[in-house]
Amino acid sequence: MRQPNAVMLDAHAAATLRYIRASMEAAGTVAVSGFAGVTMGVVGVLAAVVASTAAMQPHWLAVWLIAALVASLAGGALMARQASLQGFTLFGAPVRKFILGLAPGLFAGAAMTLVQWRANDLHALPGCWLLLYGCALISTSASTTKTVGLLGALFALLGLIAFWLPQSLQMLALGAGFGGLHLVFGIVIRYRSRASQA
Repeated sequence: MRQPNAVMLDAHAAATLRYIRASMEAAGTVAVSGFAGVTMGVVGVLAAVVASTAAMQPHWLAVWLIAALVASLAGGALMARQASLQGFTLFGAPVRKFILGLAPGLFAGAAMTLVQWRANDLHALPGCWLLLYGCALISTSASTTKTVGLLGALFALLGLIAFWLPQSLQMLALGAGFGGLHLVFGIVIRYRSRASQA
């Protein structure tokens, strides 16, 4: 027969385990999926190629907006899968910190896109996207890794350079950032992840 003290001990142990798990989750960092970076990079390269063709140059904004949506959905799904493999819940503290770090920069990029589109002045838009995305990645490095912070710094630097580039090189800057940087860092992150598991 079960003693009354055993029930209290079980309840106390369960509460302690919940506290430990919450503390570990709050202190944890989100491992960035290298495969997400590679996937987003492939989408970026394809968008740069399509937007650079003569037929699609007048529609480059639509091409890049569609690419941003596809890359965000694919990258988000892969990051959510990675977080669940780590044992984090979708709305746990590390994932929430990651989203809160990323969201302001992405929101600012969307707002600036609308403002510049309404003003019919899109020359600064590629630099704006690269700079703000870079700043968002730097913010997320607090809940991920220094590698993501370095990626963000390179995006921001490329964004500053893009402000001074002629219109003919804007697609190259977008492709170098959203395609090339994502691909390179995605491969590096995957390699480091596999090396650490070996």
